[in-house]
Order: sequence, then C-alpha cells, then structure tokens
Amino acid sequence: MSHNLLKGKKGIIFGALNEQSLAWQTALKCHEEGAQIVLTNAPIALRMGEINKLAEAINAPIIGADVTKMEDLAALIDQSMEHFGGKIDFILHSVGMSMNIRKGNPYTHLNHEWELKTLDISAVSFHRVLQVAYEKDALNEWASVVALTYIAAQRVFPDYNEMADAKSLLESIARSFGYHYGIKNKVRVNTISQSPTRTTAGSGVKGFDGFINFSEAMSPLGNASAEAFAGYCVTLFSDLTKYVTMQNLYHDGGYSSTGVTQPVVDKMASE
Repeated sequence: MSHNLLKGKKGIIFGALNEQSLAWQTALKCHEEGAQIVLTNAPIALRMGEINKLAEAINAPIIGADVTKMEDLAALIDQSMEHFGGKIDFILHSVGMSMNIRKGNPYTHLNHEWELKTLDISAVSFHRVLQVAYEKDALNEWASVVALTYIAAQRVFPDYNEMADAKSLLESIARSFGYHYGIKNKVRVNTISQSPTRTTAGSGVKGFDGFINFSEAMSPLGNASAEAFAGYCVTLFSDLTKYVTMQNLYHDGGYSSTGVTQPVVDKMASE
C-alpha cells in the first residue's frame, strides 16, 4: 500500500543486481511511494545481473558507472539531472566487493593489493559519490543519502574479513561528509546496518547460513527482510526524517542491543 511518501522526489539507486538485492527491493518500494528513479551499477554488474527487468518494472533508465572513476560518476550525476530535469532528492549507495573473501584469504593473510581495492570500491566510492554531488551542487536542500553498512564495523565477525574495515571507513565518511553537506545544503547522510540478508553479496561470506540462523535467534524481532529494509529506506528518503543525519542506524530486529536471548542460553545449556 502506497502512502505517497516520495511523491515528486527523484533519486539514484546504486547496486541493484537481482531480486534478492536490497537495492532492488528499495527501488521497487521507492517507485511505489511515488519516486522517479535512475538505476546504476558497474558495467560488469549490468552484464551479470537482471537489472533490465527492474528498469522496465519501474520505468527507470539505467546509467552504467564505475564507482572507482570520478569521470563515470560525474557523467552519472549529469545525465541523471538531465533525465529528471533538475536536482536529485536521494541516493542509495549499495556497493561492496572483496576479492580476498572471494578467494578465501583469511583476515590474517590478506592480499593487500586486493584489500586496497576492497576499500576503494566499498568505502572510498561513497566519498566519490558525495564529492561529485557536492561539487556539482546536484542535491536539493534536505536531500537524503544512505549507504549500506554492517555491525562488523563495531564488533568482530571473523569471516566478515576486510569488509569490516571497509564498513568502518564507510561510516566515518558518512559522519564527516554529513557534517559538511549539512552545512552546505541541509543534506542528510546516514548509514544503515541491516540484518544479515540472503543477497548475492551476503551469501558469499563463509558460514553465512549458520550466521543468519544465529542472528535470527539473537534478535527479539527476528532478522529484518529485504522488503522491510526497503520500507525503512523510504522513511529516510522522505521528509519525515529531516533532522536525522550523520547516524549509523541499526535495522536488525534488536540484534545490536541484545547480549543474549533465552533460546541461545537454552541451546548452550543443552549441549
């Protein structure tokens, strides 16, 4: 059911790969709430994914952009504003990649050239997006920018590997750029730490099935779904959250505030 929370708003969504993607579900929900959307992803991801299906469903153009290249992001912003006929109201940064995780390298034995690429794609790219938008004065006042993070930025999850470092950097960028963009244009910049979700990226983490079950048992409300995440994003893109900025927001069913749950205690006691 639509509440028209984003009626008249225009936004760019990075990272929709397939129907499992948080970005995919967010694009659908934003469209349902009245927004116009531009979809973007890396050229290789556009070839691998099913994004044309999403673009058709929400009547959105697809503009490829390599987030490691300022010129690609500049073209994306320019073409998006041309398509919208004006400035942009929201951006979702749903971008992450780790070659060390893909190749099975443990945190204690990283390929550091790959690690730098992880930081570049998964975190520094967020700074690039914000910087290009800032320099081009591309965002309307009270616009909202959201990036996806994970609680591994604050706590140790051994198999999350170097992505924990990337998420820590991502959250720092959100705070620092959120300050400067707030002063300039009242633009809000936040990160969301979502429950583990069965996406293509999440499923690539070693031991993911066991971890998602543990998270479910440790969350009073259970794990938040991709569809619920999309709804939360809509609230952050809407005018109802104008004064929320520079925050890392947990959307995880209470996991982040729970020390232990009774079912977990009972399971440990029975073993």
